[in-house]
Amino acid sequence: MGLVASRAIIGTYLKEKKMAQVFSSLIMVVAISPIIAPTVGGILSTYSGWQSVFIVLVGLAMVILTGAIIILPETKQPDVNYSLNLSKILGNYLSIIKHPVFFVNAFTGAIAYAGLYAYISGSPHLYMELLGLNEQQYGWIFAIIATGLISATQVNNRLLQRTTSERIILVSLFAHSGMGILLLAITLMGITGIIIDTALIFGFLLFIGFILPNASALSLGPMGHTAGSASALMGAIQMSVGAGGSFLVGLFQSETAIPMALVMAFCGSASLGLFYFGNKWLEGKMIVQSV
Repeated sequence: MGLVASRAIIGTYLKEKKMAQVFSSLIMVVAISPIIAPTVGGILSTYSGWQSVFIVLVGLAMVILTGAIIILPETKQPDVNYSLNLSKILGNYLSIIKHPVFFVNAFTGAIAYAGLYAYISGSPHLYMELLGLNEQQYGWIFAIIATGLISATQVNNRLLQRTTSERIILVSLFAHSGMGILLLAITLMGITGIIIDTALIFGFLLFIGFILPNASALSLGPMGHTAGSASALMGAIQMSVGAGGSFLVGLFQSETAIPMALVMAFCGSASLGLFYFGNKWLEGKMIVQSV
């Protein structure tokens, strides 16, 4: 709920380019959290007992609530008739997903993001069972690869000062799909190793850091006061498609890393195809409407 609310706030208050910049920071926080949280939780449990974890969580929640009350102005009063009417809620979601700009960009980001889920599902098998790393070594590799995604979100802020979200996504999708295809090719040929696999996976995830914040901003840009519902729907799409990526890796799991590489290559290629041809279709539709 917190992630949905934060995306809705960004979509309500900010213009598209600024929205993409703030999304970059948000995704950086989301990417860092799974790395830092277990370490902080372990330290708290060791020195202050497990109860301290919940005390810290309550404190953080109070800080967030206080900040929301004091800093964020209300932009729309609640409509009880709408909020509690299931048919209207579903109708609103249907109208959002039918919006062509939302559909193309939300699913572009979600399919690219599913490649991350495929990596998370398949990387333990690759690194620990096939390449022979222990848990500690795998943890270091995982952290190194995560820095690519984190760094890209911050470089994206700089790029947005010089170019557009559409151009950044298109270039990133070509590189993203290329990394996935190369990873699949070397896996099929049996040319695997810690350095080459890590380099390609690092590049694959790095470009997600450019794709996801810009796709999210473009998805929510035209949504206006339905940004909250659009944010919730976008999050549901990302999680559902991402879970599908994990499921496919598990479904076709074998004694090789081919299932992981195959799903990653497919996610990269499918997201590129959807964005490229989807925008061609949108451009053609706008030309027809203007005639």
